[in-house]
Parts: sequence; structure tokens; C-alpha cells
Amino acid sequence: MSTQELYCKGARVWVRDPDSVWQGGELKQDYKDGDRVVNIELEDGSEKTLQLKNKTDLPPLRNPDILIGENDLTSLSYLHEPAVLFNLHERFIQNNAIYTYCGIVLVAINPYQQLPLYGEDVIYAYRGQDMGSMDPHIFAVAEEAFKKMSRFDQNQSIIVSGESGAGKTVSAKYAMRYFATVGGSSAETQIEKKVLASNPVMEAIGNAKTTRNDNSSRFGKYIEISFNTQHHIIGANMRTYLLEKSRVVFQAEEERNYHIFYQLCASSHQPELAQLKLGHPDEFFYTNQGESPTVDSIDDKATFEETKDALTLLGFQEDHMTQIFRVIAAVLHFGNVDIRPGDHESSKIEKNNESLPVLCELLGIEEVQMKKWLCNRKIITVREILTKPLTATQAVFSRDALAKRIYSELFSWIVSQINKNIQATSKAKNFIGVLDIYGFEMFTINSFEQFCINYANEKLQQQFTQHVFKLEQEEYVREQIEWSFIDFYDNQPCIDLIENKLGILDLLDEECMLPKGSDENWCQKLYKSLSKSKHFSKPRMSQSAFIVHHFADKVEYQSDGCVEKNRDNVNEEHINILRGSQFEFVADLFREKKATQEVQRKAVVKPGIGPAVKGQKSFKSSVGSQFRESLQYLMQKLNSTIPHYVRCIKPNDTKAAFEFEPKRAVEQLRACGVLETIRISAAGYPSRWTYAEFFTRYRALMKPKEVNRKNVRGTCEKTLARLIPDPDKYQFGKTKIFFRAGQVAYMEKLRADKLRAACVLMQKTVRGWVQKKKYMRLRSATIIVQKMVRGFLARRLTRHMRRTNAATCIQKRWRGYHQRQKYLHVRHSIVTIQAFTRGMYGRRYYTKVLRQARATTIQRTVRGWLARKRYHKARKAVILLQCCTRRMYAKRELKKLKIEARSVEHLKKLQKGMENKIISLQQKVNDLTKEKKEREEQEAVIEKLRTQVKTMEQTQAESVSLSKRLADLERENAKLRQELDQTILEKNELHDEMGRVLQEHKEAVKQFLKEKDKQEAESEKLRKDLQEKENQFKELEESSEERIKREVEAALEEVRKELAEEKERHQRLLQDYSRMEQRCDNLKEDLEAAQHPPQYAHHVRTDSSEGGESGYGTLSTNRVEDVESVEDEIQEQGQEKASMDMNVFLKLQQRVRDLEKEKRQFQLKLEKSQSDSRTRTSTIEGDLDASNAELVAYKDENMALKQDLENLRDAVKSSSPEDDILTVLTSQVAALGDENHKHRQEILRLKTELTNQQRRWENRYNGEDSPDGGVSKEKEHFIEEEITSLKDDGNIEVAYKSLKMTNHLFAALNASQTSLRDTVSKYGSLAENHNDLLVGKMLSVPSASETRKSEILEKEIQALKKNHEVEIKQLKEALESLKKDNDRQQEIIGQSLKMTPEARINQTVQHEISRLTNENLDLLEQNEYLEKQVRKLKKQLKVAYRRVTSTLESSATPTSLGETPAASHLSAPANISDTTHIGPANVRTKEREIQGMLDYRQEDDTKIIKTIIIDFQPKTAENLLPGLPAYVIFMCIRHADDINDDRKVKALLTGVINGIKKTVKKHFEDFEYVSFWLTNTIRLMHTLKQYSGEENFCNQNTRRQNDHCLRNFDLSEYRQVMNDLGVHIYQMLVHIIENKLLPMIVPAMLESDSAGLTTKPSGLRGRSASMSADYDGQKISIDSLIKQLTTFLTVMNNHGTDPEVVKQAIKQSFYLITASTINNILLRKDMCHWSKGVQIRYNMSELEEWLRSSKLFDHRMEETLEPLVQIAQLLQVKKRTDDDVTLICETCTKLTTTQVVKILNLYTPDEYEKKTEVSFIRKVQSKLVGRMDPKKDGQLLIDTKYTFPVTFPYNPSSVLLNEITIPDSFKLDCVKRV
Repeated sequence: MSTQELYCKGARVWVRDPDSVWQGGELKQDYKDGDRVVNIELEDGSEKTLQLKNKTDLPPLRNPDILIGENDLTSLSYLHEPAVLFNLHERFIQNNAIYTYCGIVLVAINPYQQLPLYGEDVIYAYRGQDMGSMDPHIFAVAEEAFKKMSRFDQNQSIIVSGESGAGKTVSAKYAMRYFATVGGSSAETQIEKKVLASNPVMEAIGNAKTTRNDNSSRFGKYIEISFNTQHHIIGANMRTYLLEKSRVVFQAEEERNYHIFYQLCASSHQPELAQLKLGHPDEFFYTNQGESPTVDSIDDKATFEETKDALTLLGFQEDHMTQIFRVIAAVLHFGNVDIRPGDHESSKIEKNNESLPVLCELLGIEEVQMKKWLCNRKIITVREILTKPLTATQAVFSRDALAKRIYSELFSWIVSQINKNIQATSKAKNFIGVLDIYGFEMFTINSFEQFCINYANEKLQQQFTQHVFKLEQEEYVREQIEWSFIDFYDNQPCIDLIENKLGILDLLDEECMLPKGSDENWCQKLYKSLSKSKHFSKPRMSQSAFIVHHFADKVEYQSDGCVEKNRDNVNEEHINILRGSQFEFVADLFREKKATQEVQRKAVVKPGIGPAVKGQKSFKSSVGSQFRESLQYLMQKLNSTIPHYVRCIKPNDTKAAFEFEPKRAVEQLRACGVLETIRISAAGYPSRWTYAEFFTRYRALMKPKEVNRKNVRGTCEKTLARLIPDPDKYQFGKTKIFFRAGQVAYMEKLRADKLRAACVLMQKTVRGWVQKKKYMRLRSATIIVQKMVRGFLARRLTRHMRRTNAATCIQKRWRGYHQRQKYLHVRHSIVTIQAFTRGMYGRRYYTKVLRQARATTIQRTVRGWLARKRYHKARKAVILLQCCTRRMYAKRELKKLKIEARSVEHLKKLQKGMENKIISLQQKVNDLTKEKKEREEQEAVIEKLRTQVKTMEQTQAESVSLSKRLADLERENAKLRQELDQTILEKNELHDEMGRVLQEHKEAVKQFLKEKDKQEAESEKLRKDLQEKENQFKELEESSEERIKREVEAALEEVRKELAEEKERHQRLLQDYSRMEQRCDNLKEDLEAAQHPPQYAHHVRTDSSEGGESGYGTLSTNRVEDVESVEDEIQEQGQEKASMDMNVFLKLQQRVRDLEKEKRQFQLKLEKSQSDSRTRTSTIEGDLDASNAELVAYKDENMALKQDLENLRDAVKSSSPEDDILTVLTSQVAALGDENHKHRQEILRLKTELTNQQRRWENRYNGEDSPDGGVSKEKEHFIEEEITSLKDDGNIEVAYKSLKMTNHLFAALNASQTSLRDTVSKYGSLAENHNDLLVGKMLSVPSASETRKSEILEKEIQALKKNHEVEIKQLKEALESLKKDNDRQQEIIGQSLKMTPEARINQTVQHEISRLTNENLDLLEQNEYLEKQVRKLKKQLKVAYRRVTSTLESSATPTSLGETPAASHLSAPANISDTTHIGPANVRTKEREIQGMLDYRQEDDTKIIKTIIIDFQPKTAENLLPGLPAYVIFMCIRHADDINDDRKVKALLTGVINGIKKTVKKHFEDFEYVSFWLTNTIRLMHTLKQYSGEENFCNQNTRRQNDHCLRNFDLSEYRQVMNDLGVHIYQMLVHIIENKLLPMIVPAMLESDSAGLTTKPSGLRGRSASMSADYDGQKISIDSLIKQLTTFLTVMNNHGTDPEVVKQAIKQSFYLITASTINNILLRKDMCHWSKGVQIRYNMSELEEWLRSSKLFDHRMEETLEPLVQIAQLLQVKKRTDDDVTLICETCTKLTTTQVVKILNLYTPDEYEKKTEVSFIRKVQSKLVGRMDPKKDGQLLIDTKYTFPVTFPYNPSSVLLNEITIPDSFKLDCVKRV
């Protein structure tokens, strides 16, 4: 495009202005070649004429409005100084944006105001984002560095530069804070805290107040933050540069020394600082020169505390801090050492000087020596050492040099100590360096310090320019475009001038080595050696200065003092004195460094750069040389990293907030190299647009034949070839179009012209259409008017004719009407007179009759009232007498019923098993016991009720019926008691009968003994008649055994029948009593309701857990209501009173004691009621136990008879060869008989002891003398041991087996000798297999082998060893728990000591409440445990009774004494087989049909869990019943519950929970797995509720489902565990949704053009936006987001997830979409315009439509999306008038004031739209202030990590368990349906 086309009339240009640097204007006429004058109209209305010599003098052109306020300066079409300045001004003033990109540089303008831009929410908003996807920010630069380090394993560096007061230190601090946040682990570690804590320490010792900045850093700092392989911070290292040591001894006006001096002076009153002897800063010479000891923005006292805390955190010990403060105080006292002139050019210190002794004491040095050498110096010659006095000036200079040296050494030591404490403890993989260094400085007087600073900036600028050039060229290569070498300014000659051989620094070092080197000589050498360099020049009017041409500007340096500053010499005697300090700390500061350290430090520097002078090795390294070496080391570090640049700009010198001075800004932009970056960018192709952006923006300039949407690049090439003929003005890359400077502005001009022409055409067409419509309306109106007039005239004539006819008719009608009215009036008057007269006479007669009737009624009523009064009085007296009498009898009957009620309550508890009914029953019993105390209150209630009898007739009738029913129940109870007495009598008769049987048995035994004596006397005769006697004996034994057996069976049958009848009577009594009690309670409730209005207590749950359990507790909600009410009361008191005094605390303690007392009373009543309920049953069971004991005694007698039989058989002699075998068998039989007898005796003893012990414990349990009313822990332990011994040891079973073995061996003894061997082998093995205990104890039998004995002993020793190990392990665990408790108590004590008294009292109260609550829970758990143990004990007693009975029955048959040998021989096998099946045959079970269960073995738990949980694939469950694994697990639980196997239930549930945890942990990123197991976990939890048997869950079940309820176990604690597991899995599900949706939200909601609107291109350079080109191979749009949401919803619906849980998950997803979108809008200026609001509304409508189609849309979803809808409305609403202000305030109710103002500041007007004025924003802000809570109203970003509390509402299933079928794919062969 030609110059004439650009500079046409109306072209906008920039004109130089002396005040504002640049001012905007417009050309008044077209420019033509050869014109020497250009007339320009400025923005203020004035005109200006510019003189032109050639085209280069033309004023710079302005950028189009679309590019105003761009985030990146390099995206401007015209890149020059005024465009950059104007863009920064607009962003800073209009948008309050302090950050702007300039290519790879971040320009940061100091706002001098705290902004809400640095919170953790902002950090996480920039976390993971690309550099160009969000608004410019220091966090974006830090994130870019962190991302490149983590992705590419490359070291990074951030270079922060700028002049003093520009905000360098703050920017570096925020960058380090970002790394500490994102580079930390889950919580901030100690290393990260130490890295951040180094900032306040370095600010204290290295920052000072200057005229430009209140907190100016007076040193350069480079920090390397080290990261490990997980990219977590593991350490850091710090290097400092150019500490301004001169500030220690001198400060200019309005400036201060370093902060630490003023902090110590401000805190001098502290006791630990009293020894420093400090005071006000004005008292010290080193702090009073600036005459500004205080700063308004700095609190020295508070910052000193922060400094001490930071030193402590960094690991500085208390003595080190004390020494640091002593040295700093000594430096202050050095300044007050007054040195005065002495005689003969000498100096002296007055004796009364107070500061010298103080500083010597602080430093631990000799005062005499310091006083001497402050005024003298030592000269060493070849032969002698001389002492030369110093003049006063020299002495003062020496004193100040020493003070600077002391402070410098202390500064270096602190830095080294910080490095030691924050250094990496492990090997670092990468690091990120942060460089905070001076910017370019140019003052009125520039000295050696400014020279070094500018030298460093020259090096940094060179590195910066090379890096920018490199990135520019790499971009061109990557896009494969043709490019030519870009010429840029190279400042290497200037650097060579400074650091090369015979350069400025070398000549300075050479002058410093000369004994009489001076500044003048050095200056002359410079003039002589460097005058030919173009970067060096000599000032015209000075011989002691020189000029260096830096990249930013020319700087004149004064040579005065440079030589001494470069030498930095200190009197050696002073250093020796300090090295001899009595304080090791001070001596170490000045101790000579090791030579190895110096060699290592110098070895880093590259050889050949800046060689030193040959003779320099023997001299101390100069300051310039040291700085050059450290700078070279720094440049090596930076060159090995990828640099990122931050240029800080100071907007004004007055430190005013958001004020922009163009002059100061331009100076800094030139000095920091921003304009150089612009120049490099402008030399190439600064504007870069993607093909899609170009096509969308300039679609209006394309012709229809050029458009091809399938080939966007081809379309763009054709269009540009037609619009821009010069091909050098643009280049086509792979993905972008590159434009030369000004071409985008030209394209914008063409587009504006095209749109303007289109607008003209549209206006012309619309105006013609409007005029035509106007004419047609006029013509139509004229025709209508004519029609209306003609119609009006015709209607008027017609109306006249009608009126004439009407008037005639009216006259006729009126005359007739008048006559009729006159007649009717006369007639009405006559009728009225007649009616009045007749009425008067009638009323008189009626009055007379009425009075007579009323008199009669009054008399009747009075007489009746008197009669009724007498009757009611008598009736009331009779009723009162009856009530008193009935109450007396009722109380007597009630006392009798209490005992029965207790047993009835216990039976009801056993049958129903519901805790809430037990508690209510106990409360009712307690109310009855307190009836005597409440008699007066009840009588008063009765009196009140009697007064209301007339109005409560129905209630009275019910009361009468209830009283009658109560009398009937009392009579029934009396009958029941009579029946009970009769039962007891019958039972006594049974006992008598059993005694008679036993007496007969004893007589038979005595008779048998007599016969035995006779047989012994006649032994010879018995040998002959042995067979005959044996037969007789067996017959006698058989008859006796059969008779006894029949009698015992008959007696037991009668006992069973009586017991069954007794139970039936108890059941009836229980039912009647329950009904009576319920009716009585209803009556009491009605009476109480009539007296007291009901009050309702609302318990509001704030958590998502189920029930009232806590952890694994088994308390129901009803049981902990009292505890919760106490906690709520105390918490309410704590909320109402901000602070509690000791009186309130004592009252609370009294309240706690009362609660403990009530708890003990409740426990006593509960235990008493339980003991009463067990009284009747225990009595019956005790009687049964006594009868069993008698039966056992009877068996002992029978055993004695068997022993006699053994004696007889011993007499039998046999000469067969099998005598040895018979002898062995006989000995074994004898041993077994003895052992059997012992076991029976032991069983009898155990049974008797158990019965007695149980009764004794029950008596103690029910006794009133018990201190706590319950069973102690020792008693519980004893009962538990007794139960376990009966259950585990199996003594009854052992006795039963022993008896069988004995009987079998007796039968074998009588068998024939042919089957003897087989019988012995068979029953011998049986004895070994089934009676190891008996055989093991036969140690006295000779036949037992020694090996068997040793094996038994080894087993016993191993068992003892295992028991010992278990005891040791238990003791260790107890010790560990005690240690943990001790540590926890110590932590609590430590925390309480740090708290305030009020907080300590509150915490004590809370601990007391928690302790009482835990005690209540423990007591209730103990109570439930004891009840379970009692139930188990009763069941075991019943089983034992059955086993004893079966043992007696089975042992009777094979031991008959009257059986013949032949019969024994023939019946032995049959008896053996019968005995084998006796056990299972005698176990009586009630056969029933059980469905909905799955039987399995406990060892198959692992297989089941592995099959249906761990190895289960959710894809295979798509066609199955939803939640099938949960149903299968519950069916297994049902079977374990049915067989009452608690271990099986616990093992299965524990395995299921662990298996689900393991599965979801393994597949934590798989949505399908997590969703599937969330569904099954919730279904299992609901199933446990549905079949728990609890009333509130069973109400919705069918009858069949209630039959499937659990019967033995309460799994409420596992429901709580399932609930917690469900919450955990739900959180994992939400995390997966977040990970899937987060990369899609911003591209879909903001960056995709789904609505078809033209959007403004990003135009970013060298970085990519957040919008990915594709996501999983497809372009991201709102359809992609909806598709992903549909996937989530489909998976959850396929798995059968509860609809409420699905809604909660979708709501969480939409909250994430809303929050992420809003946060992105608030941090991106390019998203705040009208078109984007339309786009957001379109996307929101798509999401709402999806919700409606999915039937998920409700008010909760609408509230979640409301903030985003309001932002879209805010972007679309007008922003002009006051009405617009009101509309915005009324619309944006869900947005905070900060968010609304931020969007208005970021709002970019679209085409043909005006800017939003600042005054409008201020009006909105002022109107919104105070609308919300200040803390909430100041919130900028929304917390995307917030998660709504999840709840799982109870959702019962309609599926029947017996109808569930397990598919073959499950492969569950180990389970079977029952």
C-alpha cells in the first residue's frame, strides 16, 4: 500500500508533544509526494503544522480501534513508541491492567495499590494454562517456566529488572510464591516455607527507603530454586550482587539506612535488646542523616518481629540472632565515635565518648587497641614497622570503611547461612532461577556503583537481544517461511569497552595497584587509551568525568572516589582486632577464607574472558574484578537456561495509585529494552493470524468465487493476492499468515470501507422502503377518513328519524305510567294502615302469652338446677371415694405386676430385639416407680380433668372403658398367677417323683451289693456257675435300666409340656400387658396434650452420613438424643457468648456432673430392669439344671455298677494264646472307664459351679448394695471365661464321646474271640482319632509309649510359648497405645498453652462433653455386649441340656446288664451302628423353607470377592440386573445371619469393603469402574437398611421382603462404613469428571464459534492459546462437551445409579463448568465483549436443553448456572445511562462487586460500539458497595475445587431376593441357593 493511500484525509497519526510525549490527531488533507507541510488537527481541537523534509518525517500512524488495549504489544499493526505508550496507558488507566506482554517480555507497571490478583485461587487458575490463554500476569510467566522445566527437563530463569520503586522485588517474591505453591507436595513443606521466609530477612538487611521507593532493594539477588524428579521444591541457593555499602555510613535527604537499624531502634525497649544500648534513630549519626527516621507504610516494630520469626524458621539459633543484633548495634555505635583533629595533622577520640566502649563491648574487642588504631595506621618497611597518625578526615574515612566492612561481612554471612539452611538435601534434577537486579540507572551524578549496574545491564541486554532474535528466527523456520536476516543493535562493542584488556575495568585495576594511584590519573588514562572508541567520549567541560554510550542512553560518570571504591581497603589493624574478638561469631566473620574455596570459586569462570593483570595475583582482588567474575558466572548460568523476562515500570515519582506519567514511562521503556524488542519485531512480520482467524475476520472482503471452506488456506491466498499486490508484505506459513507492519491496519481499513459501503446501501434501501410505507399509509388513511365521514352523515340522519318516533312513543307511555302510579300510591296507603292496626293487636296478645310461658320455664329450670346440684355433689363424693379405693388396689396389683413385667419385658426384648422399644418400656417402668412421688400432681391433673368432663364426654367414655379393661386385665393377671402357682406345685410333685425314683434305684444298688458280697464269698461256686450268674445279672440290669429310662422320659416329657404351656401363658400375658400398657400410655399422652401444648425438637443434620452412628458405634439416634441435646445447649451458649468467664465454666462443670449422675441412675434402672426380666426364666432354668445334675449323679451310680462288672470279669481266666491282647484291652477299658468317670465328675462340678455362680452373680446384680448397680469388668470377664470354657473346650462333648467309647469297648469285651482283633483295631483307631484328650492323659498306663508322651509335652510347651508370645504382643500394643495417648495429651497441653484463656475454657468444655459422650457410648456398648453374652449363655445351656439328654439315652442301651453273651455277640454291630448315628438323630430342628440365600463356606470368601468384585468387568453387567453384585453379597450375608455365624458375616463384609477399595483404587481413572462400584456400594447400603428389620425401613417392604429381613445381627455400623465408602467413591467419580471436563470447558464455552459470530483473533506471538486445535482428534465445541456429559449420564444410568446421586454428580459438573468459565472470563480481556456474551448465551441454552431432554433440569441446576447467565447478560447490556447502572445492579445478584467491576474494566467494545466510561464503572461500583459481606464481596475468582455435600437418600428395591438368578458368567461354583 502506498504512502499516499495511508496518509489520506482523516488518517489518524501521532504527533510529538513536550508534555505528554505523544498526542493523537487527524490529517486535514491528503498527503501527496513532494508536500513539505502537513496540517494536523489534534484531539484537543487545536491545529498543528508539521514541516517535512522527506517521507521519513511523516508522523507515525495510529492503530485501528480493534487493536487498542491488546494483551501483547507485538500484535499491534504499527509497532513504534507512541503505539506502545498509548496501549500501556489504556490498559493501565482504563482497564486497571498492570501486566502487558511484549513478545516474550512481561511489562509490569507498579500500581502503588494492593490488588486482589495474587490469592491462591488466582494461582490455581493459572496453573496448567498456556501463557497466552489468560490475561498477562506474573503467574503466567512463572507457570510457563515451571511447565517447560517439568515437560522438557530444561533449567529456567526469570529475569526481573527495572529501576528502584518499579516493583522488582515484589514481582520476584510473587514468582517464588507461585513456585512454592505449585512446586510443593500436598501440603506446604518446611523447605518451601524457608524459601519464602528468606524474603523478609533479606529485605531487612538489604532494603532501605529512598526518594523513589519506601522499600528499595539495594542489592542484586539471584535465587536458584531446585526441584526433584517429581518437580517438588527440595531446596534453593542465593547469590547477591552489588550491596550498596555506602548507604551504611551515608544517606541522602529523605532517605534511610537499611531497615534492620530502624527495626532494632524501634524494639530497643525489649529486655533481650537492652544490652545493645540503642535508642531513637535520630541519636545515631548513621541513621539521622536523611532526616526521615520513620515511614508511613512501614511499622518497624512489627517488621522486626517478622524478621525474627523468619530467622527462627530458617534455622538461626537464638545465640546467633543475638550476635547478629550485637554486630548491627555496634555498627550504629561506630557512627557516634567522634574523631576530632589533633596536633600536627593527627586525630584523637575524646575520653568521654560513650559509643566506643559500647561498641567494643558488643564486639568483644579491646577498647584501647581500637581507640589507638582508629587514629593511626601501620606502615611496614623493609627494616622496621612505623606508626603514622591519621588526620581527622582520614580517620573518619577509616572508621566508615570499617563500619561498611563489618556490615558487608555480616550480610555475606547471613546469606551463606540462609543458603546452608535452604540448600537441597537430595540431588536436584532441575532448577528455576529468579534474578532480581537493578535496572539501567542514569542520575545527575553517576559514580562507580552506577557504572557497575549499567555494565550488568549491558550484559543482560545483550543476552536478551540474542534470545529475542533467536526466538524470532525459530518461529520463521518452524512456519517454513522465507526470511532475511534481521539487523538488530549489538552492544558487544560497549561490553568490550568495559571488560576487555585495557578496558575501563582493567585500567581501573591498574591504577588501584599503584601506591599513589588517583582518580585523575585513571581518567587521563581513559582519555588516552579509549578516545577512538565510538562508545566512549570525553565531556567538554570536565577533566574528571567520562561518557559511555550505553544501549539505552549516554551516561556521564564522575571518577571521584572510584579508585578507593574499587580498592575497598580497610586498615589491616582493624581486621586483626576483630579477628581477636572474644566472641567466636565476630572472629569468624573476619577470618581468612580457605584458599581452596577461592580456587573453586575462580575455577567456574571461563578462561580468556577479562584476563587480569600479571602482577595482580599478589594483591587483593578489586571490587570491579570480583563483580566482573560474578557477572560472568551469572551469565553462564542464564545462558544455560531458558530465560523469561519481566520488566518493571514505575508510572510516576509521587507513588500515586494508577497515575501514568508518559515521560517517565518512555524513559524506562527505552532503558529496559522493550522498545528494542518492538523494533526487532517490527523489522520482521509482527502480525500473525491463523488461517481460520483471517477467514472469519475478513469474510466480508472475499468474493463468492474465492470462498472454499474446505480449503481455507487457498481462500486466504486468493484474497490476499487480490487485496495486497506486493507479496513481500505477507508470508504464508504452515499454520499462520505473517504480515509486515501496517498491513493489518490496511486490511482493517478495507474491511471498514466495505462495511461502510454496505451500510450506505442498506440505509438507501431502508429509507426508500420507509418513504413508500409512509405514502401507502397516507393513502389508506385518506380513504378511511372519507368512508368514515360519509357513514357519519348517514348515521346522523337515521338517528334523527329514530328520535322523533321515540319521543312520540315516550309521551304516550309516560302519561299512562303517571296515572297508574297515582292509583297505586293511594291503594298502598290504605293497605299499610290496615296492616299496622292488625299487627298492634296481635303483638299485644303474643306478649301476654310469652310472659306466662317464660315464667313457667324459669321456675322449672331453677328447681331442676337445685336438684342436679345436690345430685352432682353426692356423685362427686362417691366418685372420689371410688377412685381412691381403686387407686389403692391398682397400686397393689401394679407392684405385683412389676415383677412379672420385668420377665415379660425381657421376653419381649428377646422376641422383637428392638432397642427403641426396650428403652421406652424402661422409661415407663421408671414412671410407675415414681408414681408415689407424683401422686399430688396426678390428683391435681384429675381435678382439672373432672372440671372438663362436661366438654369431654367422648374422652370420659373411653376412660371408663379403659378402666374396665384394666380391671379385666387385673383379674386375668390374678388367674395367671394362680395358674403359675399350680405349675410350681406340679413341678414340686415332679421333683418328689424323681426323688422316689432315685430312692428305688439306690435300693436296687444296695440289693446288688448284697448279692455281690455273696458272690465273693462263694467265688469257687461262681466259677462253675459263671454263665448262669452273668445272664441273671444282665437281665436284672436291663430291666432296671429300662424302667428308669421310661420313668425319666415320662418326667422329662411332662416338664417339656409344662414349660411349653408356661411359655404360651407368658406370651398371652405379654400381649395383654402390652395392650394395657399402650392404652394407659395413650391416655396419659392425651391428658398431657390437653394440659401442655406440644413442643417439637428439630434435629437438623448437616452431614451426609446415615443414621446417628459415629464411627463404628452401635448406638441408635434415639439413644444419643440426650447427649446431643446437652452438646447443642453448650454449643448454643458458646455461640451466644463470645467469651466465657470462670463462673460460666463452673456452671458448665456442675451441669456435666449432673449429667453423669443422671447417666448412672439410668444405668442402674436399666440393669435392674434387665435383672428382673431374667428372674423368672432363670428360676425355671435353675430347676432344670438341678434335675440335670441329679441325672448325672444317677449316671455316676450306674458307673459304679459297671466297675463291679469289671471286677467280676477280672476273675475270669483264660488259657488261650490271646490272653495278652485281652489284658491290654482290659487295661485300656479300665483307663477309659476311670477317665470317663473323672470327666463326668468334672461335668457335674462345672454345671453345679456354673449354676451357683450364675445365681450368685444375679443376686449381686439385683442387689441394692452394689455401688454401681451393675456387673463390674471382673465379673464380666469371669462370665465370659465360663461361657468360653463351655463353648470351646467342649467338656460335655468329650464326656459324651468317652461314654460311647467305654460302652463300645464293653460290647467288644463280650464278643467272641474271633472278632476281637478287628474290634480292637477298629475302636482303637476311633479312640486315637476322636478322643486324643483322654489318650494323652493316660500317662500312668504302662502301654503308653514314651514317644507319645514326649509329643504331648512338646505340644503343651508350644502352646505355652504361643500364649506367652501373644501376651507379650498384647503388652507391647498396650504400651504403644499408652505412648500415643501420652504424645497426644502432650500435644493438647502444648496447644492449650498457646491459646487464650477464653479459648482454653471453650476447649476444656468441649473435651469434657466429648469425654462424657464417649463414656455413655462405652456403657451402652457394654450393656449390649452383656445382653448378647446372656443370650449366648442361655442358648449354650439349652444345647448342653439337649446333649446331656441325648447322652443319657444313647448310653442306656449298650450297657444293659441282663444281656446274654450270645445276644451281646449278635447285637454288637447293630449297637455300634446305632451309636454312630445317635448324635445327629437327636438334634431336633424345625424344618422350614428358606429362600433368597446363598450358602457358601467361609474359606471361599476370597474366591467370591475375587470373582464378583476384583475380577469383575462392568461391561459384562450391562444386560444384567442393576446392582447384582450387591444383591449376591447380601444373599450370602443372609445365610450367615440365618446360621448365626458372626465370624462369617464379619469376614465377608470386611473382605467386600477392602475389595471395593482395592478395585476403585486400581481403576481410579476409569469412570465406568468407579460409577459401577458407586452404584453397587449404595445399593448394598440400601439393602442392609431395607432388610435390617427396623420399622422405619420395613414400612415400604412387601410381606415377602419382610420375611427376608436379618434375624440375628445388627449391621448398622457396617451401613455407616458403606456410607463413608460411598462418599469416597463419589469423590473419586467427581475427580474423574473434573479431569475429563476441565480441558474442554474453556474451548467449548468460550473459544468455539458455535453461534456463527465473528470473533476477534488472538494474534499471539510465540505461544499458543488454551484452545486446542483438536481434542481426541476432533475440534472442541459445545457439542463435544454435551457429548461427554451424555457419556457420563449414559454410563451411570446403565449401571442403575440412584437418580438423586446422578443429579448431584451432574450438578457438580455444571458447577465446574460455571466456575471455570467465569474464572477464565475474569482473567481474559479478549473474552469480555458483546459477541462473547451472545456466544455464552447460546451455549447455555444448549446445556439447558440437554438438561431438559435428560429430565435433570430443576431449580438447583438453574441456581448453579445463574452466575454465568448473569455474566452473559452483563456483557450484552448497554453501559451508558443511569438506568443501565440500575439494570446491571438488579441483574447481577449472584456476582460480587469485584467481579462486576473487573468485567466492566476488561470489556472491549465491538465495532460501532463506544467505550465504557470510567465514570459509569464508578457509579456501578458505588451502588454495589455494601450489598454483600465485605469478605465475600471482595472475592474475584470462584473456587473450582468446591464440592457440594453428597447424600444418599434411602431408596428401597422392589426386587425379591428369591427371584434373583445368578448368571453363569459369574462362575460362582462355590455358592448354592438354599
